[in-house]
Amino acid sequence: MEKKLVYDIKDRPKFGQLLVFAVQQLLAIMAATIAVPAIVGNGMTASAAMFGAGVGTIVYQLFTKFRSPVFLGSSFAFIGSMTAAFAGAATASLGYLGIIIGAFFAGLVYVVIALIVKLVGVNWINKLMPAVVIGPTVAIIGLSLAGAAIKDVFSYGPQDGNGSFIMSGNIWVSFICAVVTFFVVVLCSTYGKKMVKLIPFIIGILAGYVVGLIFTLIGNFTGIEALKIIDFTPFTNLVAEGVTLSTFVAVPEFSFINAIKGIGDFKLSYLATVAVAYVPVAFVVFAEHIADHKNLSTIIGKDLLNEPGLHRTLLGDGVGSIAGAIFGGCPNTTYGESVGCVAITRNASVATITTTAIMAILISFISPFVAFLDSIPGCVMGGVCITLYGFIAVSGLKMIQKVDLEDNANLFTVSVILIAGIGGMAMKIGQVTITSIAGALVLGIITNIILHAKKKANK
Repeated sequence: MEKKLVYDIKDRPKFGQLLVFAVQQLLAIMAATIAVPAIVGNGMTASAAMFGAGVGTIVYQLFTKFRSPVFLGSSFAFIGSMTAAFAGAATASLGYLGIIIGAFFAGLVYVVIALIVKLVGVNWINKLMPAVVIGPTVAIIGLSLAGAAIKDVFSYGPQDGNGSFIMSGNIWVSFICAVVTFFVVVLCSTYGKKMVKLIPFIIGILAGYVVGLIFTLIGNFTGIEALKIIDFTPFTNLVAEGVTLSTFVAVPEFSFINAIKGIGDFKLSYLATVAVAYVPVAFVVFAEHIADHKNLSTIIGKDLLNEPGLHRTLLGDGVGSIAGAIFGGCPNTTYGESVGCVAITRNASVATITTTAIMAILISFISPFVAFLDSIPGCVMGGVCITLYGFIAVSGLKMIQKVDLEDNANLFTVSVILIAGIGGMAMKIGQVTITSIAGALVLGIITNIILHAKKKANK
């Protein structure tokens, strides 16, 4: 039996609580949101990505009439597409123009699918992706991220030939910080009372940060490098050229400003390059969009594909991605970390999500807070992500509780999705990368259709 929500979709917590809940959501999605521009490079910034994520989320909420507690953040699926847009550009400015055009193409795919859904309804989605398909798919969304969480726990420490982390030096320190963060989160969530139970991630991150700070201060005092777990560079950069206005407030480097400079270098041949890099990926992310909304639907006890409707969530996601890319360069997508935060805290208030989006926009201008976020050690976020990703995985497994796994048709459908997804069956075809999640989902759909068609034929 599902636990009752503390705050339902339309509930509005008190103002003070609302701000605290929003900070928690922001911390849950922050690491992934700012990681994408860091990976793509080419001058893209974390502050612009935060601004774009906030704008994209508000656009999504407008399209869904504030009835879906989903936060949109930078999409990892489009990293290859963004890299291709920069690689195929004659200048960096043209690359920025390319990533905005590419986001427009991807958003257009969502708009077209949304129109189709509006015309024919969502029953075909439920038939194509019943619980036996969508359940294990949601599970592998969490399980496929397990490796990333554990690497964060050990802060990318050295490994032996068998893939085991070598426990020496700062690996022990990062492990201790991660474990402290993890246990504080789960203890607060399980045994906490009132407000403590609703903000386990904030308390956990602060606890892990304090432990990391203690180790770092000891390391600075004794000269032991292995203990220096927190990098203070983001803070020192604020005053590298003296204390100025930018030390406290700075305007993010928006993508559209650089894109305008590249208009003169634009050629139609480049348009084709961008379209090929973005459009196919949009279809891949569409599958993950459905999986995230199906998962969230089971958590909040309302079918989001029917209310506010899949066509609205798709429109919100598509147009939100375009808006996000205009400012931050990164197309947005629904975030599993946000879904996990909703599930663990039982706070599905859309007011919280909207406040988080506004906060992301405002914070992108506040230099010290951006520096603090950049300074949070990876091991601390790893301790948090163990709980978030694990909750996503378990949510998917709960979807197949009522599925008859004594039936071989169901058994093999679940099996192929789990093995293909956990095994990492990602494929690169030209400029298009089919993620392991999308590949497993497609294989599972085909398996389910074939096996159940055979059963019907036999009957």
